[in-house]
Amino acid sequence: MADSFREMEFNGLKALHKITLGVTNCGYLELKNITMKIAMLGSGFIARFYAESLHSQRRKDYLVMAYSRNEENAKRFAADYNLPHYSTSMDEAISHPEVEVVIISLPNHLHEVAVSLCAKFKKHVICTKPLGRTAEEAKRMLDLVEEAGIFGGYLEDLCYTPKFLKSMESIQRGDIGKVLWTKSRETHPGPHSDWFWDKEKSGGGAIIDLGCHCVEISRNFIGKNIKPLEVMCWADTQVHPIDAEDHAIGLVKYANGAIGQFEVSWTFRGGMDLRDEVMGTEGTIWINSFLRTGFEMFTTGKGGDGYVAEKAESNSGWLFPVGDEAHELGYPHMFTDMFNAIEENRQPLETFYDGYVVNAILDAAFKSADTKLWEPVIIVDWRGDAPVKLEKKWNSYDDDNYLIKEEVLPNGDIKMILKHKETGVVTQKVTHGQK
Repeated sequence: MADSFREMEFNGLKALHKITLGVTNCGYLELKNITMKIAMLGSGFIARFYAESLHSQRRKDYLVMAYSRNEENAKRFAADYNLPHYSTSMDEAISHPEVEVVIISLPNHLHEVAVSLCAKFKKHVICTKPLGRTAEEAKRMLDLVEEAGIFGGYLEDLCYTPKFLKSMESIQRGDIGKVLWTKSRETHPGPHSDWFWDKEKSGGGAIIDLGCHCVEISRNFIGKNIKPLEVMCWADTQVHPIDAEDHAIGLVKYANGAIGQFEVSWTFRGGMDLRDEVMGTEGTIWINSFLRTGFEMFTTGKGGDGYVAEKAESNSGWLFPVGDEAHELGYPHMFTDMFNAIEENRQPLETFYDGYVVNAILDAAFKSADTKLWEPVIIVDWRGDAPVKLEKKWNSYDDDNYLIKEEVLPNGDIKMILKHKETGVVTQKVTHGQK
């Protein structure tokens, strides 16, 4: 199973990269040119982001059905995207004979109901993040999809951004060596809809909303086949009058010794900050995905009240617009992978199983925030590598000494810090350079 994890990630990334470059004879995919007809469950902010991605750039897959609990919203969504059908009945929307694939862009507490109907009517399903409010809920959805024999894709868009995909190629080539530590940060002033702020409906606060992104980003960087073992998390409600946390920081310890760190907040002012760092034995990667990406402008604000970027708090002064938000956030690449995976009867890069593992990690984070202790990650169906005892290997300088560090000094000398293998004594050796 571990080999299949790595093979799926590597081949999937290569295939997706080839497609986005416009290479059709890449040798990894047998494209069948199938047009997929889609039902969108939900009509809010994320549903519109998805719809814009699906109906832009002359894509062949398109929406035919809109579902909303509010008839006016369903009707408006259908009109905005020229859809032939809309409904306030989830059963009717999913079972409609034209619908082949269902996208769930509903509040978290409605995901399981929607997945169960997709399983009932044998419709492929792709679901927004997080998969569930808890690992137990996510596992039930995973089981429903697998038992029904339908496709289950996890819409973790930040694992499909151009910068992320390029970083993954570098990591898998070994450009930065073994990954030791990752940090993923997502912070902004808070979500758009009321249900996010209701702990019962959402399953939590900033951890469930933003931590799911950060945890899955780190899992990819470290390796999905590496088991997450335990979590230490601090969380607090610092600004908003809600029952859930609006700020949290956590550490996830993996079986190979790597650490994944997440920083999430609904209290950050100034827009949406998406940043990732990866530290390896042979290199480092820094990614800034949204707030400061090279597009900056100043305006007095007299030109009007135009949209700047997601979570932007001002339309005057120095602003940081995003040229194509859907592209920068990974939506086109994500849907390309999902629909191609359905055509080719393969797993996408992000699956319902990934969503389940993410929920298991977040469950441990919530528990740790309460106990102030490292808490184990409980995964009842682990499909990656079995954890093994770590054996640390040090670089040798010669038969007697380990090499701790080598550096070139300002005068050209080369200094090496050494440690004797038997005595443990640390010494230094200097080789004089040319002036």
